[in-house]
Amino acid sequence: MAGKSFESLKIENIVASGAIAESIDLAALAENLENCELNKKRFPGAVYRIKNPKIAALIFSSGKIVMTGIRSPEGLTEGLKVIVNAMNSAGFPTLKEPQVVITNMVCSYDLARYINLNKVVVTLNLENTEYEPEQFPGLVFRIKDPKIVVLIFSSGKLILTGGKNLEDIQKGLDILTQKLESIM
Repeated sequence: MAGKSFESLKIENIVASGAIAESIDLAALAENLENCELNKKRFPGAVYRIKNPKIAALIFSSGKIVMTGIRSPEGLTEGLKVIVNAMNSAGFPTLKEPQVVITNMVCSYDLARYINLNKVVVTLNLENTEYEPEQFPGLVFRIKDPKIVVLIFSSGKLILTGGKNLEDIQKGLDILTQKLESIM
């Protein structure tokens, strides 16, 4: 089953973070950069939105950045270039090589079949699962290696999170589908 093709696997969101500059004057940045907002009462960083690729970046005075809304690893590279170029053009020096890495990927997958969650929770290792249908309609399954959390819904739809790359997500999906096949 390893190396199985997961055609319906779709990246929904990538979060990346790291350092983009030594330090940043956020008030000046928000004044000089279009689509950049700063509201210190509500949040300690500036929120900078770019349109292509569509990404929201949280920029902090320490020079740290958190980027979200990314849809592909290539989107991270493109978005980072856009942000660095915009900051440099507005007179805000950035690191020559920003150290920004993927910290979390959220993907969706459709097993294309009904899942009996009660049967799954009884059969799977209980210490790795949580299922309280009165609280939340999905079963939470935690995989230790790679460290992935999967939300399993009776419709067969899955949400996988915690991976730092697609390989981790696919390995987690592989582990889950093997466990499900053994009980279905």
